[in-house]
Amino acid sequence: MTGQSSSNEQNVEIASGTLMLPGILGLLAGPHGAVVFAHGSGSGRLSPRNNAVARVLQKAGLATLLVDLLTEFEAEDRRHVFDIELLAGRLLDCSRWMEERQAAQTLPLGYFGASTGAGAALVAAAHAGNNIGAVVSRGGRPDLAGEHLPDVLSPTLLIVGGRDER
Repeated sequence: MTGQSSSNEQNVEIASGTLMLPGILGLLAGPHGAVVFAHGSGSGRLSPRNNAVARVLQKAGLATLLVDLLTEFEAEDRRHVFDIELLAGRLLDCSRWMEERQAAQTLPLGYFGASTGAGAALVAAAHAGNNIGAVVSRGGRPDLAGEHLPDVLSPTLLIVGGRDER
């Protein structure tokens, strides 16, 4: 994403409990919304696919936040990748961080989740109530949100491959 003249990208750190989560904030002049990414299956802020999506969203006038929801150490243990409550809690911390930024205070906020990150995005949206404008799941695992699904109030788009039978 580096080198785009239309957006101002900054490396950021977001407090979540005792951790500082590294992220990339893509902020452009006059955005009309913001999207926080929930990466899945152990990927993070440097994911080529999610960076490509972030570039498209920035061109469409949306601020983006790509953040590592797991530390490098945590990502080595696959159990953390499926700890949806942990991921959702950290995603909520990222949402609060975005809302506290002067440039993002009045922007509608959405989630973009991939794989297990989609389950976390749905759980976080359920906890956030009406504060999340939309959730998009790319190849996601909404089944991991389980009992929280009825509490999701946000419009939700599920994008799956043509051969995905789940």
